[in-house]
Amino acid sequence: MRLSELLVGFDYDVTRGYGDPVVSGIVYDSRKVKPGCVFICIHGDRVNSHEFVSSAIDEGARVIVYSEELTTWDNSVHYVKTPDTRKALACISAAWFGHPADKLTVVGVTGTKGKTTTTYLIRGMLEKAGYKTGLIGTVGAIIGDEVLHTPNTTPESYILQEYFAKMVEKGITHVVMEASSQGFLLHRTDGFVFDYGILTNISPDHIGPGEHRDMNDYIECKSMMFRQCRIGIVNADSDYLDEVLKGHTCEIVSYSIDSPSDLKAKDLKFEKKGRELGMEFSMEGILNTEAYVCNPGLFSVYNALSACALGAAMHIGLDHILAALAETHVKGRIEPVEVSDDFHVLIDYAHNAMALENLLVTLKEYKPKRLVCLFGCGGNRSSLRRFEMGEVSGKYADLTVITSDNPRFEEPAAIISDIKKGIMKTSGRHMDIENRVEAIDWVLRNAEKGDIIVLAGKGHEDYQEIKGKRYPMDERVIVKELMEKIKA
Repeated sequence: MRLSELLVGFDYDVTRGYGDPVVSGIVYDSRKVKPGCVFICIHGDRVNSHEFVSSAIDEGARVIVYSEELTTWDNSVHYVKTPDTRKALACISAAWFGHPADKLTVVGVTGTKGKTTTTYLIRGMLEKAGYKTGLIGTVGAIIGDEVLHTPNTTPESYILQEYFAKMVEKGITHVVMEASSQGFLLHRTDGFVFDYGILTNISPDHIGPGEHRDMNDYIECKSMMFRQCRIGIVNADSDYLDEVLKGHTCEIVSYSIDSPSDLKAKDLKFEKKGRELGMEFSMEGILNTEAYVCNPGLFSVYNALSACALGAAMHIGLDHILAALAETHVKGRIEPVEVSDDFHVLIDYAHNAMALENLLVTLKEYKPKRLVCLFGCGGNRSSLRRFEMGEVSGKYADLTVITSDNPRFEEPAAIISDIKKGIMKTSGRHMDIENRVEAIDWVLRNAEKGDIIVLAGKGHEDYQEIKGKRYPMDERVIVKELMEKIKA
């Protein structure tokens, strides 16, 4: 592919070089440079690849895309200066892969909470309607029968475009993806237009060093979705909605429980169906029907409404929409593990105070005999999170079992001690069992009829990280194996 075919969609100036060279690839990691490639200099939190231009040229880079002043120049190399090399990376990557998003119907889901569950509900709905659908998000990328690990909720732009291209190659027609605020901030979603953009909700999150400088910055990044999609589907009950929609360029469809909207839920009921905790509700507006979602709580109704509003906008059959709501469980998101008729066991990714409080408050609505919360906190992370989570669990759970999560390079006992400082502010019953498997075994052996037991923090993760090494730990497997021993 010639260089001129790649320089589209962003501002640039060719500062040195003549002609229109053929390039062999796109590289933004100096360790992966190959002869004939375009090397795009990215200034990251830890590494500034502008410092490696000389070595990139030595390895054969033919084009350098940069934004900062350089000290190395070579007459055999083309130099392209641009205000933002991350935006350039996104646009160049889209061109390199032949603009694959143009051949797909792309649905993006943004918001503070609910992105993962919502993407799975939508994927289930689309597949029931007969569309071959890919998925990209926190839990991974699903491309046909292939499931790939994604290090970021929204992958780097080059990887994202590569995934889109693989989907097109495999005959996939639709893709639903999580679009994080960091993804917008770092221009990972530049270079294409979302056909549909969904807002689940907005609340303070991801504010601090290496993330967003303040709430205004966070909101601004979320708002980018609605200047980059054709149809926006938004939660009319969400805080900061006016700020998020400021300057939007798309058609808007709204959903809600309380506010006026195009699709509104009413008559909400917390339902137990065998081993399943779910929600029944009715809808009025662009859809008029009774519905059931097989996940608990008000936030599950909101997630369902966003999928339903999308389904209506896409003219998906109502039977496909309702079937997806009733059947779609998401790994590690209030995920039931069916091991007993006497009590419920749920696995959830809640790993901060806000998420844990939402989860526990929701589960209390199902009137368990006891609400038992087992959790730990990650090592080499803020102690404040530990205090807060301990206080939340002590306040809402009938029994808290404090254990290990991903201790990383910290001692689990020190992390547990921090959590206990928070829980001691409450009158909640608690105990600590450092080994997580032993802790799970204890709560299962001491479960009482009518209990709801939630294993929080690990969610979809199937490992435990200790001193730089990941050890296999899938709580679904662990629970089932332990229950078999208990029943034996």
